[in-house]
Amino acid sequence: MDDRWGTARDEGVGGAGRGVAALASNAQWRALKDHFALVKDLTLRALFEADPDRGTALAAEGAGLYLDYSKNRVTRETVRLLCDLARARGLEAWRDAMFQGERINITEDRSVLHVALRAPRGTVIKVDGCDVVPEVHEVLAQMSAFADKVRDGRWTGYSGKRIRTVINIGIGGSYLGPEMACQALRPFADPAIAVRFVANVDSEALRAATADLDPAETLFIVCSKTFTTEETMTNARSARQWCVAGLGSDAAVAAHFVAVSTNAAEVARFGIDAAHMFVFWDWVGGRYSLGSAVGLALMIAIGPERFREMLAGFRDMDEHFQSAPLECNLPVLMGMLSVWYNNFHGMETQAILPYAHGLARLPAYLEQLQMESNGKHVDLAGRPVTYQTGPIVWGEPGVDAQHSFYQLLHQGTKAVPCDLIGFCRSSADLPGHQDLLMANLLAQAEALAFGRPAAQLAEEGVPAAQIPYRVCEGNRPTTIVLGEALTPRVLGALIALYEHSVFTQGVVWGIDSFDQWGVELGKVLARRIASEIRGGIGEGAHDSSTRALIGRYLARRTGS
Repeated sequence: MDDRWGTARDEGVGGAGRGVAALASNAQWRALKDHFALVKDLTLRALFEADPDRGTALAAEGAGLYLDYSKNRVTRETVRLLCDLARARGLEAWRDAMFQGERINITEDRSVLHVALRAPRGTVIKVDGCDVVPEVHEVLAQMSAFADKVRDGRWTGYSGKRIRTVINIGIGGSYLGPEMACQALRPFADPAIAVRFVANVDSEALRAATADLDPAETLFIVCSKTFTTEETMTNARSARQWCVAGLGSDAAVAAHFVAVSTNAAEVARFGIDAAHMFVFWDWVGGRYSLGSAVGLALMIAIGPERFREMLAGFRDMDEHFQSAPLECNLPVLMGMLSVWYNNFHGMETQAILPYAHGLARLPAYLEQLQMESNGKHVDLAGRPVTYQTGPIVWGEPGVDAQHSFYQLLHQGTKAVPCDLIGFCRSSADLPGHQDLLMANLLAQAEALAFGRPAAQLAEEGVPAAQIPYRVCEGNRPTTIVLGEALTPRVLGALIALYEHSVFTQGVVWGIDSFDQWGVELGKVLARRIASEIRGGIGEGAHDSSTRALIGRYLARRTGS
């Protein structure tokens, strides 16, 4: 490793001119603490009454998305101070370093270049002196040619039948993004080809995915960078057995399996033709990889042209993030609002509430994006942080959630900042549905902000005995994200919005948002315990609880 790592450890920064050594000593951080003491008791009702233009003044637009953040517990001064903090922490320099291919993933000494996946031809982004953009477009061309063959029937299975179902086998970033996007963009998909996803190593997941299928018409995409990921390869080997058993020959594997990987030797050993291995790079983190070959199943579903439209939407937001002043920069505003609630108001969670059936899997996707990126306990210098980092992200589609956990949002003892995401047009044309859907989004944001006080209930004639139970205090913050319609381009912009928001938060907290060492320990222990279980060993070097549980499992796993 070069001295970049030493610089980071000594100074708490990733390079000259980016960031400062300690957040607690930052003057802008202290200014925000002083400001918070002055405004923490202000209510949204009072803020709107004092500022008639607030609803349009605290809004911004970019990359086809409209952001209304007026129903947040901030003043115009709060926004100014938050942006000052972002500048003081070197956000603009860190942003530029990322787009230029510098190794801002400090602990792994890697570039962070998911932005290169959507860079147009002719853009120059270098890693170790090599321009990576031409290679990105080579892989996109390879993906496009293959997707077209599957879609138009030129790619056939071992018995000559065309492919009717594609099953993506992967885990984490190798399935969450494509699965989310496939559902979101279903109206744009080829109805003649079904796309399914298997991640869970529970055998029921693979059985359910294949139960009604003909192996002769099924194509598997195995997504694993190393082609050694235990869960993915266990599922892949079982899928291989299912395919070979159904078609009667190991030779069938080459016609029914392709790989997204970098390990050509293991791919070939599995029986996949090296020509049908689609590569990606170590400068793309799994949770940022949708625009890479990891998105091959999505490209087959919606076609190369629509896939490139999605990449254009990513690029729209990339350019907005690079060029817009911080005060009207959508990812910066969203990221700094998260800092405001997490670190000053002590609100530890954030709800993602899409008012769009197609975005049902977006909360799960953003759970990984946020919590795997910013769930860190040390800063870039390796020092324990003395402040909260990533919030807990969770959510469900909005209308469904209104009849489940919105009770807590309105009347619970915990205030939860909420992102409400909606669209002005629907891909379906059933009369009245979209109007009612959006009416619910707007009504919930209004209700969460302003509530229903006791005096109003009394004026409405509510019995006095019921009033305490029916009061909604309001003052619950919401951010509204509106798009014209859920198209590939808008989806790309929406995902990039959250990517750069997470990046913004990580820069302010002085952490590495692009490593994920915390997932390794469980993997190491799982491999060890799996080996013990296979050997029938119940007395390994574990705590008494784990030993007892292994022994109980071994004694009962056969159902006898």
